[in-house]
Amino acid sequence: MDFRLTEDQSALQSGIRAWCDGQLPHERLAELAKGDPFDAKLWSGLAEMGVFGLRAPESEGGVGLGLADAALVFAELGRRLVPGPVAWTHLAAGLVPGAASGETVVGGLDLAGALGEPHLVEHFGALDVLLVLRADSVERVDAKALAAEPVATPLDPLTPVAHVRSLPSGERVGGADLAARLRLEGAALVAALSLGIAEMAQELATAYAKEREQFGRAIGGFQSIKHMLADMFVRQEMARAAVWAAGATYDQDGVGDRARAIASARVVAGDAAMKNARACIQIYGGMGYTWEMPPHYYLKRAWVLSTCFGTSEEHEARLAEMLGA
Repeated sequence: MDFRLTEDQSALQSGIRAWCDGQLPHERLAELAKGDPFDAKLWSGLAEMGVFGLRAPESEGGVGLGLADAALVFAELGRRLVPGPVAWTHLAAGLVPGAASGETVVGGLDLAGALGEPHLVEHFGALDVLLVLRADSVERVDAKALAAEPVATPLDPLTPVAHVRSLPSGERVGGADLAARLRLEGAALVAALSLGIAEMAQELATAYAKEREQFGRAIGGFQSIKHMLADMFVRQEMARAAVWAAGATYDQDGVGDRARAIASARVVAGDAAMKNARACIQIYGGMGYTWEMPPHYYLKRAWVLSTCFGTSEEHEARLAEMLGA
């Protein structure tokens, strides 16, 4: 198997990165955190870039690409902490009318794993449809008909959360097989988002270490900082290999165990995102804890992602079972 990117994949990655860099410079994070992070203009731009319909068949208005391509795109979204229920809307393409084009904003609630109540829904105020994953079914619920109470201080200021106290049964759109597939694909997308966080945290830390001076020299010249940056680089490289391998394994029959590859990516990339974000804050020093600086946003998003489509502990346990078998 050739893990090098094709020309089309490189162009896709570069195009998404350029767009994200232009739309979401780090200076804008604090601005979004003060209000509603869901930006309709930004959402429309994602739709025009084909993010939501990336894997939908061309006959249905999609792009017709695979999970490996989606992993490249979602890593770029993770680098810039793109707000909104991007993964859920992407997964809903083909299940919910208007999801592939971005006209319908789809959120989700995963009740098939260890997390149960309280029912916490991200970006509830922007949702048109809520997909509910259960162990034996997938249901589609009209989000506008639900009553929810916003959480006053969410962990990630770019990911507002609402508590849905009563969750009625919705329209059944699939059974256990569909629920399992969506959870598996969702975990792969979360791994890709985590990879983006690990990459950007490393870039921010490296750039800051070259500029910040102590005792008349850049702190990047100190051995302890060099060791931290080296560890961050190794973690991001391992995460990238795992995420790309998961996408390629999922897309090609007979290459390997899809569930094992995605669980591995989820664990490795999640760990890289968390540790790199923490190290980034440490290298920034006291400035890393201030709202004006971007590092804390990456750590908070890494914490949020660690609970999506199965907790990190669930994936670790599942991977241990697979390796033991």
